Amino acid sequence: MTPIQGQQHHETESLAVYSIYTQRQKAFIVFMSGLGGFFSPLSANTYLPSIPSLSDYLGVSPSLMNLTVTAFLIFQGLAPSFYGDLADIAGRRPAYLISFIIYIAANIGLASQSSYPALFVLRCLQSSGSGGTYALNSGVIADITTTAERGRYMGAAQSGIMLGPAIGPILGGVLAQYLGWRSIFWFLTICGSIYVIVFAITVPETARKVVGNGSIPPTAWWSRSLLNEVARRKAVTEQRDDDKISPRPKPCQLKFPNPLKTLLIISEKDCAVTLFYNAIIYTSWYTVTANFSNLLSEIYHLNTLQIGLCYIPFGVGAALSIMANGYIQDWNYARVARSHGFPVDKKRGDDLTNFPIEKARLNIVWPFVYVGAVAIIGFGWAATFKTHISALLVLTFAMALFLTACYNSMNLLLVDLYPNSPSTASAANNLTRCLMAAGGTAIIEPMIRTMGTGWAYTLIGILIIALSPTLYIVTRYGPVWREERRLRLENKEAARKRSVEQHV
Repeated sequence: MTPIQGQQHHETESLAVYSIYTQRQKAFIVFMSGLGGFFSPLSANTYLPSIPSLSDYLGVSPSLMNLTVTAFLIFQGLAPSFYGDLADIAGRRPAYLISFIIYIAANIGLASQSSYPALFVLRCLQSSGSGGTYALNSGVIADITTTAERGRYMGAAQSGIMLGPAIGPILGGVLAQYLGWRSIFWFLTICGSIYVIVFAITVPETARKVVGNGSIPPTAWWSRSLLNEVARRKAVTEQRDDDKISPRPKPCQLKFPNPLKTLLIISEKDCAVTLFYNAIIYTSWYTVTANFSNLLSEIYHLNTLQIGLCYIPFGVGAALSIMANGYIQDWNYARVARSHGFPVDKKRGDDLTNFPIEKARLNIVWPFVYVGAVAIIGFGWAATFKTHISALLVLTFAMALFLTACYNSMNLLLVDLYPNSPSTASAANNLTRCLMAAGGTAIIEPMIRTMGTGWAYTLIGILIIALSPTLYIVTRYGPVWREERRLRLENKEAARKRSVEQHV
């Protein structure tokens, strides 16, 4: 089954519950998934405060150092295309284990190197390892939660991703200030090693193509954890007699992933429009975070530790946003369902074929878009006029609070559209947003030199507002495009079956 086939079709071949795991087991799985997702933004943001000092140590310009940020984003966008397909076919566990092995090796290399070329290459490798956790994070949540409850669980899992911008710069600033920049990478090596050991021992396989709703014991060694069978048996025992066991999926094979499946999702009209605007939102935010340390150093002459502390409002705003938005999304889903007379089943999941999921996910995003755009414009002019630093911190908090909600809502929609291939859908999202953000970080400094900080960020804010009608396009035409896709795939599947019958 291709990622496209994993759209709204809800597997109701049995009366099985959507997931056999208890609330406590789900909470643990979500916690570990969120913690795993924490490493990619942690790696990106612990690095930012040390950019000025690394620039002096290596004897390279700030522009060349910014290229390491750009390269990190590029590989952060490309990596999930491999991990996403691997996770959707062979399971989440092998994808997690491979990604962290690469990540730990890269951090050891970064802590040992002393040249700009080595720094550049190893940062790409580090991003390739940690970048996959974005797609895997969404995949795990889609495995164990129904559409009606997915918002709050996704918010809890991705809060780890959003805490990176808050905690990363502080840790990076403290470590670089008192122990030197190499300590940053040794710290990440130790943390990554501890996590992957705990993960390998405790976290069960959740991929629905491997273990169904969790009731099917995995056959491959890489899909088994020490506590996997204990958790599975306990979960199965606690189900009522009328809760049927999930149908046994086909045996999985660990094979080289096909990143082109991500392009199949990007080529769909509703997904393409959503991905494009989501990438605009993310890029706008990242042009601020990536250049923030340079602005603080040039305008306010702060040291590495002080720069790290100034990133706190970013992370706090993002973490609060993604957790609150999860509950808001679940509330809005229930509200739209009631208004359309649509029954909600949190136990076995909902068939979204005739449900306006686009409306349920996007109609609350509009005010967030405009407030976030105004915050970006205000940030640019506050930096231009060299106002008190508190003004910049308040504006970065507002920016993170509102734009993160926009990003999270659109990511949630993509997972809803492709419940059978959620990691691949998230990989498509990651690919488009990171590649566009990489371009944004590469051009923001030349824009500021040419136009000035105020006008550069004003242009970015206007771009967000001008392209906001794409939300209406998805809400209005998304259900139509979704139905066209469903019919096209049904006809394709029928033709395939006829071809097989003719050859038998």
